[in-house]
Amino acid sequence: MEYYNHIIDTIGNTPLIKIGKIIDSNALILVKVESFNPGHSTKDRMALKMIEDAEQRGVIKPGATIIEGTSGNTGMGLALVCIERGYKLICTISDKQSKEKIDILKAMGAEVVICPTNVPPDHPDSYYSVAKRLNKEISNSFYPNQYDNLSNRLAHYESTGPEIWKQTDGKVTHFVVGVGTGGTISGVGKYLKEMNKEIKIWGVDAYGSVYKKYHETGIFDDKEIYPYITEGIGEDIIAKNVDFDLIDHFEKVTDKQGAIFARRLAKEEGIFAGYSCGSALAAVNQLKHKLSKNDVVVVLLHDHGSRYVGKVFNDDWMKDKKFL
Repeated sequence: MEYYNHIIDTIGNTPLIKIGKIIDSNALILVKVESFNPGHSTKDRMALKMIEDAEQRGVIKPGATIIEGTSGNTGMGLALVCIERGYKLICTISDKQSKEKIDILKAMGAEVVICPTNVPPDHPDSYYSVAKRLNKEISNSFYPNQYDNLSNRLAHYESTGPEIWKQTDGKVTHFVVGVGTGGTISGVGKYLKEMNKEIKIWGVDAYGSVYKKYHETGIFDDKEIYPYITEGIGEDIIAKNVDFDLIDHFEKVTDKQGAIFARRLAKEEGIFAGYSCGSALAAVNQLKHKLSKNDVVVVLLHDHGSRYVGKVFNDDWMKDKKFL
């Protein structure tokens, strides 16, 4: 008989699918659809890796409480692992995240603590600070800290990168992905650069995030930080998982363009993917003048569109934001 012992055993080996309509380019543009993971996002990979590595170090004990700050997807990945391992999960999340993400976390048994978005990272009410405080207050708890936990990028070095190399027969020339914690771009980028140093690694950033300017100048500029709507990419901190030396270029995408391309991806390609997935494809569209017919571009699509039905895929929401 062919079966899996648990749902987490199905993580990884997600498909590559050709994009043929929404970007006018002679290059071969492929999307790696990470919503095929059981938690419907690429974060399943690193959620499992962070817990496994912590268990091996002996820092997680039976009956532990896992506490993490998340924009939703890492929380979902952790929820799956916690169910299998018998751990309790508490997620701190900013109030800009979709209701769908919050409801899904609760459905999977997580306790959700909602924190204000428009406060500095070191503010006691930020979702970073609240997670750290709860970790100190709750005995037998573990705070994975996806931003600075290098098991995050190791997960992608060990799985996502090799998958892309194998699936493209080593012909990949560009890898494009939205950058939040930095684990995906740094893990995949390290593996692909080791296989072929000529492969270009492009990071997708949001207006309101510090990454692009920091990459180009080495300056952390507070003036770059302001509220934005796109979920899951960009940061107001420099996460330790981001290896800027591996990244060849950062491209910023507006909230509007990310939303429009997510909707086009669904309607024209039949791929129902998340908000930042639209941002990644909008970035490729903005950079298509740099591509040639011999290029093989792999764009990683982080998550599933079902988490944004009340936002990006809702006409009233789009009109309210003046995106339609």
